[in-house]
Amino acid sequence: MKADKLTRFTKLLLDFMFYAGILVIVTLPVTIRLYGRINSYFARYWIQLTILLALSGVLAELILYELRHMFRTVLDNDCFVEANVASLKRMGNYSFLIALVTACRISLYLTPAVMVVILVFVIAGLFSKVLSRVFDRAVAYKLENDLTI
Repeated sequence: MKADKLTRFTKLLLDFMFYAGILVIVTLPVTIRLYGRINSYFARYWIQLTILLALSGVLAELILYELRHMFRTVLDNDCFVEANVASLKRMGNYSFLIALVTACRISLYLTPAVMVVILVFVIAGLFSKVLSRVFDRAVAYKLENDLTI
C-alpha cells in the first residue's frame, strides 16, 4: 500500500515537473526581463541569460522526459531493459551539458549557487553513467537467465 502511494506520488511529481518546466521555459524571456528590474545583472545580460537558461531548461526537460520514460518500465515491472540503459546514458550526457552551459554563466554572473549547480550536475552525470553500466550488466544477466529457462 505504501509503495503504491509512493509510486503514484512520484508519477504525479514527474508529470508536474515536466509540464511546469515547459511553462517556465516558454515564459523565461518575460521572467528574466521582470527580474531585471530588481537585479541589474539580469537586465544587462538579458539576451545571454535567456539563451543560457533556456538551454539549461531544455536539457533539464530532456532529463525529465527520460525519467518519465524509465518510470513507465517501473510501472510495468520490467526495469532492466536496454531502453533504460540508453536513457541513463543520455541523462548523463544532458547533465554534463547543463554543467557546461552553467559554467558559461560564470563570466556573466558568478555566485556560489552557480558553482553548486555545476557540481551537482557533474555528480549527476557521473552517477547516471555509472548507473547505466550497472543496468547494462543487470540486463545482460536477465537476458542470460531468460535464455536458460
